[in-house]
Amino acid sequence: MKIDSKVTSRFAHNVITSRAVNRGNVHKEVVFDVELPKTAFITNFSMTIDGVTYPGIIKEKEAAKKQYEKAVSKGQTAGLVKASGRKTEKFTVSVNIKAGSKVTFELTYEELLKRQFGKYEMFIKVKPKQLVKDFEIAVNIFEPQGITELEAEGTFITNDLQNIIKKTFSEKKGHVSFKPALDQQRTCANCSQSVLDGDFTVRYDVKRPTPDSLQIVNGYFVHFFAPTNLPKLPKNVIFIIDISGSMSGREIQQTREALLKILDDIKEDDFFNFILFGSDVHTWKETLIKATPENLDEARKFVRSIDTEGMTNLYGGIMRGIDMLNDAHEGKLVPKRSASIIIMLTDGQPNVGISNTQDIQAHVKKAIEGKYTLYNLGFGYGVDYNFLEKMALENKGLARRIYPDSDAALQLQGFYDEVSNPMLTDVELNYPENEISDLTKNSFKHFYDGSEIVVAGRFIDNNQNYLAVDVRGEGANDALSYTTHQDAEQTAKAFQEQEYIFGEYIERLWAYLTLEQLLEKRIAATGEEKENLTAEALDLSLKYKFVTPLTSMVVTKPEDYDNQDGIADKPTEGFSIASVHIHYFFPQHLLSAPKIDGDPHFIVPVPQKDDAICFNINENPGTVLNLISDPVTGITVNGELIGDKRANNDTKIQNTYFGKIGIANKYLHLQLIVTPEKITIKNGNEKTGFTWLDSVTVQQDGLTLTINREKNLVLSMGSGVSFVIVLHQVWKKHPLHQDFLGLYVLESDKLSEQTHGLLGQFFHGIDFTILELHPGSDPKKPDATMIVKNKELTVTRGWQKDYRTDPKHGVDIPCWFVHNNGAGLIDGVHTDYIVSSLF
Repeated sequence: MKIDSKVTSRFAHNVITSRAVNRGNVHKEVVFDVELPKTAFITNFSMTIDGVTYPGIIKEKEAAKKQYEKAVSKGQTAGLVKASGRKTEKFTVSVNIKAGSKVTFELTYEELLKRQFGKYEMFIKVKPKQLVKDFEIAVNIFEPQGITELEAEGTFITNDLQNIIKKTFSEKKGHVSFKPALDQQRTCANCSQSVLDGDFTVRYDVKRPTPDSLQIVNGYFVHFFAPTNLPKLPKNVIFIIDISGSMSGREIQQTREALLKILDDIKEDDFFNFILFGSDVHTWKETLIKATPENLDEARKFVRSIDTEGMTNLYGGIMRGIDMLNDAHEGKLVPKRSASIIIMLTDGQPNVGISNTQDIQAHVKKAIEGKYTLYNLGFGYGVDYNFLEKMALENKGLARRIYPDSDAALQLQGFYDEVSNPMLTDVELNYPENEISDLTKNSFKHFYDGSEIVVAGRFIDNNQNYLAVDVRGEGANDALSYTTHQDAEQTAKAFQEQEYIFGEYIERLWAYLTLEQLLEKRIAATGEEKENLTAEALDLSLKYKFVTPLTSMVVTKPEDYDNQDGIADKPTEGFSIASVHIHYFFPQHLLSAPKIDGDPHFIVPVPQKDDAICFNINENPGTVLNLISDPVTGITVNGELIGDKRANNDTKIQNTYFGKIGIANKYLHLQLIVTPEKITIKNGNEKTGFTWLDSVTVQQDGLTLTINREKNLVLSMGSGVSFVIVLHQVWKKHPLHQDFLGLYVLESDKLSEQTHGLLGQFFHGIDFTILELHPGSDPKKPDATMIVKNKELTVTRGWQKDYRTDPKHGVDIPCWFVHNNGAGLIDGVHTDYIVSSLF
């Protein structure tokens, strides 16, 4: 596996190559599974099998979907892009490789590296999941301005691995390599597990003899603007904090922690205030006040006393903040040359005062009138993130999701650090209108210390080789105003030493930046404007072969290899952590997911042992069991048992199965009821119904549901977790058995660590030790002593059926069977998990 990155003037072109050989004598599935930065666009994917290359083809989403649906009836999926974590989304391809065959996967993606805190950062997720004979990361950087510093680090880097990272830079070139030998990848001397699991990050900065750098190549230009040594502007900041009841407990505690750290960083020239909104709106002070040591001490006492109350009057809170800034400027309480920003944090949806989000957007935009920047922070998964993002973008700001993890306070503080040092306001980079077309965004409300403004465009006359730019901005003491210029010969001279340029890099950088901005504008647009932006972004996506939210990449494998077809979609941040388009049956690489099926039997994979634990629950028909319960994401899954049509005289215990499954998300007000006859979605007071004869994909806020006719359904909801429900159909006139359901959970790590339930308690790992293997009552199934959760249990070696890939016959999964309804393995006893109803 090799990750080869070439960076030219901040634009990164990354190629991940993975080669595998099946040396066995039977066909075997191989998985290519990588996590990519969310800011990147995939530009190419191909598979080479036994010397024949099968490329991915990028098409408009609907056209790709039709091609995919035509092919999917013949096999399984090959490719999928889906949101994976805070910074990444996952690309997964699986293919069956014949005995003695070879496969090479090659994935290319591109991104413009952003400058934050004075450095450009390239983020590479490293997780090969096995020892790799030849593993290498190679990063080559070319910066015509010259490189001033270069760092490389990994979250998984031990002292032994530190010396393997090689980094060098001189003048315009930088190089980083990481190539651990097989033994150096092991977690211990004889272990087969890989230590390579985490983030590998490269950071660098460039020389800045002038405030900006212009580059002209083949009719396109890019302009990098990042002046240094400017005095800091005074800042007027209002923190608008949601204190509604849903913020109780951990969230409000983390908010207090973050605000206390932020108060330590506020400068004495700054002005600030706090506004709290629950059912009512409360202000700390009636006006903005100066950040004197005395006022900061008083503010700390106030922050420590913040507690929750009532509902969510978001509109009242934000309008009070705008009025307070207006009063401060009109009354000249704050310096004329200062930057005014509003930072709002909420974890819910408005339900007091004006609660219609479109009305709130309109009122806020009218009230701000472009004077202030609004940043919206969405805490957790219950927020209407689309609303927060639209409102922030309309008011020259941005939205950021704060993930409800143990480091939420650090996330809040980190965001504040990004915007805590404004250097300029009202920055304008003006280019000759009669010479330039298709210009990216060139006016910016604020320029923050340690960041960079990037503008790109193309010349009307491709042969033009000279450009002059007028730069304007308002600083702390006076206006910034100058003219900068460049010609193509100067750029060519600066590029003489380059070795790492890939194709028309400035043209692709322009296309990337233009696409990014078109997709951002599209979020807040409506009607004809949205249609025009969509058409423009689609044209660029297809021309430059970017997988964006408007395009898909279709990957078609040859008929000799099971004729598997797949589709790769770029997910978009939405109401939930990711509104992912899932067009697939079962990603077979997720065999590690916990599952329930059959009578009902539970299978708990233990990946570190390459083994599994299983147990059955024996209860009467009509019993409802709590399978998953997560108070953080608000997701609950319950299952109701049904029995055979009549008692089986050959057995003392009646056979039972899941005949009804209910999945709910209280924060999204969504409920899904699945039976062997129908599927019902309840969204508030609205109800939508389907049968298993439907073949359809449904997308609503926070929900994506795909029904694969008479086979299964795939549901993605809220936090990014996905569920697969398998339909088991028996012969219609079977004298004994009924149709029933199986539940399989994908991406269970997207649920919080507080998740519980019969199945949920196993999502965050379990380990065991087997001792004293000895013959049992069945000669084919030996017994043993298992040490698990500090208990000794007698277990039996056996098999359970996994019906995901073969709903009719199932696949035998070897496991250690825990008797007596999982006694000793599950927390408490199985009757603790019986609930009164499906919801």
